[in-house]
Amino acid sequence: MLGTGTDQRVMGAPLMLTTHFVPGSPNWLDLGAPDVDAAAAFYSAVFGWTFQSAGPESGGYGFFQLDGRTVGAVGPLTEEGASPSWTPYFHTADADATCKAVEQAGGRVRVAPMDVFTAGRLAMLTDPTGADFAVWQPGEVKGLEAVMEPDTLCWTELYTTDAAAAKEFYASVFSWSYQDMPMGGGPVYSLASAPGAGQGEDTAHGGIMQLPQENLDAGSTPEWHPYFGVTDCDATFNAAVQHGGTPLIAPMDVPGVGRLAMLMDPAGAPFALIKGDPSMT
Repeated sequence: MLGTGTDQRVMGAPLMLTTHFVPGSPNWLDLGAPDVDAAAAFYSAVFGWTFQSAGPESGGYGFFQLDGRTVGAVGPLTEEGASPSWTPYFHTADADATCKAVEQAGGRVRVAPMDVFTAGRLAMLTDPTGADFAVWQPGEVKGLEAVMEPDTLCWTELYTTDAAAAKEFYASVFSWSYQDMPMGGGPVYSLASAPGAGQGEDTAHGGIMQLPQENLDAGSTPEWHPYFGVTDCDATFNAAVQHGGTPLIAPMDVPGVGRLAMLMDPAGAPFALIKGDPSMT
C-alpha cells in the first residue's frame, strides 16, 4: 500500500519503484488472460492503455502502452490449470542461476529459463508458500518503460500464508531486506527492498503481508498483485466496476498511505488502485 507522487511513502517509510532496474527489483509485469482482446478492452477503458501485439510469432502476447511507453503486457493463459492473474517479474542477471537458488530455497521452477527471441530470458517460478512470480534477464528489452506515474505500476504486494517463510525465501533468492511496519494490532506489513534499488533511503518496491484467517477461510491463496497509481481512486474504481470488474475492497482512506481499492478484472485477476495521501507528498 503506497502513495503516488515525487516523495512516496508507505506508513511513513520511503519507497521507490524505478526503471533503473537492479537485481531483485520489479522490471516487468504481465497478465495471463483467457481472452486477450477482452482484457485489452477492459484495461483500455479503466486506464486508457492501448494494446500492441508483439507480432505474429508471439502467440497472442502483446504490450499495454500509455503515451507510447510500455507499462505492462498481456498474453493467453498457457500453463495447465492456471488462473487469470498478474505476474510480477524481478530483474536477474542470470535466470539459470536464479532458478537454482529458487530450488535450493524451497521454491519451484514452473517454466525453465527460456529465451524470448532477442528480448531477454525468462523463467516462471513459485515460492514455497505457493505464490507465482517470474524473473526477467534483460536482453534488448530492459523492462517496463514507465512506472510511478498515474495509470502505471507503483507497487507490488504479496499475500501469503507464511510471511516469515516468504521473507526468508526472497531474501535468499534476491537478497531482499525488510522493514516491518505494524498495522495497528493487525498483521505486520513488511516492506521489501533490493540491494542498490532506489535513491538514498527510497528503496522499497513491494510489501509482504500474512493472510488473516478470515481470508483463508474465504478461499484466499498466496498471490502477488500489482498496485496501479491513479489520480482519482473512486472514479477509476467505478469505471472498472462499470466495465465488468468485481469489487474486493471498496475505496477507503488509509492514513499516511492514501485512498486505495482492490478489484478483480472481468476474468478474475486481482489488482489494486492507489491515490497517495497528499500529506505524505
